[in-house]
Amino acid sequence: MPQPQITGFEELAKQSALYPQESLMAVRKDQNSLHIGLPREVSLQENRIALTPDAVKILVRNGHEVWVEKDAGKGGNLSDHEYSEAGAVIVQSAKEVYQANVILKVEPLVEEEFRYIKSGTTLISAMNLPALEKKYFERLNELKITGIGYELIEDKVGGKPIIRAMGEIAGSTVLLIAAEYLSTPNGGRGIILGGITGVPPTKIVILGAGTVAEYATRAAISVGADIKVFDKHIYRLQRLKYAIGQNLYTSIIDSDTLAEAIARADVVIGTMRAENGISPLVVTKEMVSQMKPGSVIIDVSIDQGGSFETSRMTTHKHPTFKFNDVIHYCVPNIPSRVAHTASTALSNVFLPFLLQTGTIGGIEEMIYANRWFMKGVYCHKGTLTNSHIARSFNMRYKDLTLLLAARM
Repeated sequence: MPQPQITGFEELAKQSALYPQESLMAVRKDQNSLHIGLPREVSLQENRIALTPDAVKILVRNGHEVWVEKDAGKGGNLSDHEYSEAGAVIVQSAKEVYQANVILKVEPLVEEEFRYIKSGTTLISAMNLPALEKKYFERLNELKITGIGYELIEDKVGGKPIIRAMGEIAGSTVLLIAAEYLSTPNGGRGIILGGITGVPPTKIVILGAGTVAEYATRAAISVGADIKVFDKHIYRLQRLKYAIGQNLYTSIIDSDTLAEAIARADVVIGTMRAENGISPLVVTKEMVSQMKPGSVIIDVSIDQGGSFETSRMTTHKHPTFKFNDVIHYCVPNIPSRVAHTASTALSNVFLPFLLQTGTIGGIEEMIYANRWFMKGVYCHKGTLTNSHIARSFNMRYKDLTLLLAARM
């Protein structure tokens, strides 16, 4: 087949650069642009990252600068190439990424990261109160860091979007974990999660009636398990039954009823969240000792102290231990098991917040402009602004309403 001939015009066009050429995408820069740093997580085998490449692309298009430490997204299967293509600057070390004015990360700072962060930086990260010491907050204050505990941030209707998103993931994941450790190779009872014809269904007890409990209940119902849900508040149990949309065994936590249910359970899932900084301890050693050998406890609330007297924090590398032949799974960052999904969920919350922050004029302006946002701020230019944390550590506390009044 004859090859097409190049015409004289085509040759002239090439030589004269008349063919369309690629050009860099225009971005909008202004005085309110944010300089955001995404460091690589170094604690607790954390695999999540707070922004995906798609979110970075939108931020860059809106005039913000994003620096990503090399391999920061690797745990969530998000490559440096993807971030670079989205417009991020890939930096080679933690020391470089911490030169950004806004540091966005998943876990609280660890000792080595305190050496890099600049004075006056805005830090957005988790704040697991029972796992942190008073010294942590004192160091934030000494460095004049505006710290925002993202799990405390409320939206305009009083919800906590990060807690909700991570709760949905954890609730959907705990049943997979339970099935894994009930199996014979993992030392469990050797039973299927749910039930089959002629075999009684798995008995599951869920402590708490929040988001994690809702999604764990949905998953348990789908496999045909026998479920009992306990909580301290009747309104939460009513809300759960309404959300599930079908009849469900629920009960207020009572020592006799709860102890009997736990003794018969194959799986007990603790999802009770803190009301005053530390999750309530509702299951004693004696109650655990009555459980069947090879049964499974999953303490989702371990990051806030845990709901079982026998719980102690574990990691993804060594996730379980046994007490009286009962398997305990007490990993605090369960969503990190599905890091890609969890990173996308975090990014979906942070992106609108960062875009609005840039529009308003910066982090401080965002704080002052949204009264509903105040509960998420725990350290502001050397003064604690979250009353609960201040009381917990007996540190200086100044109500943000006073700061607002002074500002107005």
